[in-house]
Amino acid sequence: MNQLAREAASGAYRLYKQETWLMLTGLLGFLLAGICGVWVLLHGGPVSPDGDVSKAFSFNAALGIFILSTASILPVSGMRPRSQSIYRCCYIPLVLFSYFAETVQHFRGVDPRFVQNGSSFDHVISMIFPAVALLLIVFYLILGAQYFRKRAIEAHPELGLGIRYAMIAVLVSFAAGIWISINAGRFTGIGGNIIWLHGLGFHALQAIPLVAWLSMRKSVNAAVKPIIIHISGLAYLFGLIAIGWQTLLGYSLAEWSLLPILAGSCFLVAFTPVIWLISQSDASAEPFNRTQSSRNL
Repeated sequence: MNQLAREAASGAYRLYKQETWLMLTGLLGFLLAGICGVWVLLHGGPVSPDGDVSKAFSFNAALGIFILSTASILPVSGMRPRSQSIYRCCYIPLVLFSYFAETVQHFRGVDPRFVQNGSSFDHVISMIFPAVALLLIVFYLILGAQYFRKRAIEAHPELGLGIRYAMIAVLVSFAAGIWISINAGRFTGIGGNIIWLHGLGFHALQAIPLVAWLSMRKSVNAAVKPIIIHISGLAYLFGLIAIGWQTLLGYSLAEWSLLPILAGSCFLVAFTPVIWLISQSDASAEPFNRTQSSRNL
């Protein structure tokens, strides 16, 4: 277990070293979330008339995790160094604006998305914010498409497969985010909350690639590895579908009904391979350093 932890830390360091600016951008989200969290503890979340610093806290933390996850998978996308550099130069400013709009506006007592009786500045920000969100989606779709190319899957078969499932889940999250915008809020029906679908889809970026990475590090039959990843990925996606269906019906996930129980069961199946893989003996497989070779293809 200690050897696995050391290898994980070493592999993460090598990856993040290649994506220093994305990593720092993700860490900035945690810093801003920490500032917002302290404010909420001292003064509470609501800021008159329409701001809520607790929303800025959750947004910054979630976006920070998302960007750190992106920094870890970008080196295995199969994109050439120049393409990766262009991608960073486009994506990081969009993320920085999102941090700014969400944090500053809530501290000013303004909802950055739905402005009521605000100043000209507030209305400009509220008009730019959806455009930025759309660009974040478009650029991520471009990134996601790279993992469905032959180059990425040949360089990293297990990781490529896991990230493919994660990208499909991210599409579900983006769709839920658009749903929130069209709905002018996260709540729908009697007790439905779209934010669960929105958030859990993004967490596939951590969950499914973890299964793929563990399958590389453990003494597992090569024929079994893709099966494990398929089981985890499909179960995660079915869990999202069950959550989305329950939310679309307008009901809470806290209900003891078929869909929430099905969703919980699917996520349990999705994470079971992690427990099983951790229990297996370590393999002398090549570490996670094939990344650099793939960058030079």
